[in-house]
Amino acid sequence: MRLPGLRALAGLLPALALAACGSIIPESGGVHGLHPVRPANALSAGLVRGPAPSALALAPGNAGSALNAFILSCPGLTRRNDDSGLTRPQDWALACAAARGWPRDQAATFFDGYFETARVADGSTFVTGYFEPEIAGVRTRQPGFDVPVYGVPADLVRARPGDAPPMADGRQPLGRYDSTGHFTPYYDRGQIEDGALAGQGLEIAWAADPAELFFLQVQGSGRLRAPDGSVIRLGYGAVNGWDYTGIGSVMARQGLIGTGPGQYPGSMQGILRYIHDTPAQGDALMRQNRSYVFFRENPQPSAVGAMGVPVMAQTSVAADPSFVPLGAPVWLQTDRANVGGLWVAQDTGGAIKGPNRFDSFWGAGADARRIAGGMSAHGQALVLLPKGTLARLGR
Repeated sequence: MRLPGLRALAGLLPALALAACGSIIPESGGVHGLHPVRPANALSAGLVRGPAPSALALAPGNAGSALNAFILSCPGLTRRNDDSGLTRPQDWALACAAARGWPRDQAATFFDGYFETARVADGSTFVTGYFEPEIAGVRTRQPGFDVPVYGVPADLVRARPGDAPPMADGRQPLGRYDSTGHFTPYYDRGQIEDGALAGQGLEIAWAADPAELFFLQVQGSGRLRAPDGSVIRLGYGAVNGWDYTGIGSVMARQGLIGTGPGQYPGSMQGILRYIHDTPAQGDALMRQNRSYVFFRENPQPSAVGAMGVPVMAQTSVAADPSFVPLGAPVWLQTDRANVGGLWVAQDTGGAIKGPNRFDSFWGAGADARRIAGGMSAHGQALVLLPKGTLARLGR
């Protein structure tokens, strides 16, 4: 997602390739292109005991918000398998039972009483940001609103075993079966924008600006606001199976990111300005990200993450479930003060892969857009696990 090894460009990195995020941030396709080898899960990455939660000096407000988010996570924690290999559903039962009646102003004592911390790998973390965008759009096509917002196509499926090699995580790849019954990659962004899905009745809305819709897809959910003030909430539906390519990193390789003549800021806003300033080049740039997100209309009053619960601004993060149990609290200490403290892993992301990789959620509105679009933080991360987990794992 971000340009590797360019920490000296931290001020430019934030939106070089904004996170594509789960129900807010979509799952990665992973069938096209190569990936570096990484550990399979948290256990294989290495796990060591961290400090007691009492040593983290949890701020009351921060701990209270994390407790609220944790309570929402409990139904998932106590029934789903943990891909990280760290916990079992029953491990969370005591903490979840206690959380429901715990006084919010004493939340720090809850985390100290029921949790222990662990450092996965070396604990080195990289944190970006995402938000819920709002762009101009309408339900029925009309002049000025000509960009289709597609629902999930019926022919987008996973390959049957034996019809395609499995992905690195063991799942079958996404694609479609052609008229001969042969499994093939699904249409990519360019093919879809050229009309591969036109006339199938998949349009659930129409947007005004293709670049704004592109970044709404990058975020994975958002709102369409019509001229009459009505709002359509969009939630993540599916992704076409192609790997995500950060167009900001493409711009950086082309020398378009910077402060010199003809260069643009390395932020979502800077990338949008480049696309609007140079429409033909901007369209070609967006097509280099062959990944394409399909939406569903979201009846919920707030954005919903991969756990099926509302994500909370400045409290929820997206994480790789192979390295963090979905629903678990995480402690972040970074070089950005507004990204420190306790968060809860309630979402996933196509670009959020590997140990200690997080995407912080900032809500909706202009401030959320500004903060998330400029977020790039480095530091250390700890995962909070139910007490006794590390002893059971022999750590």
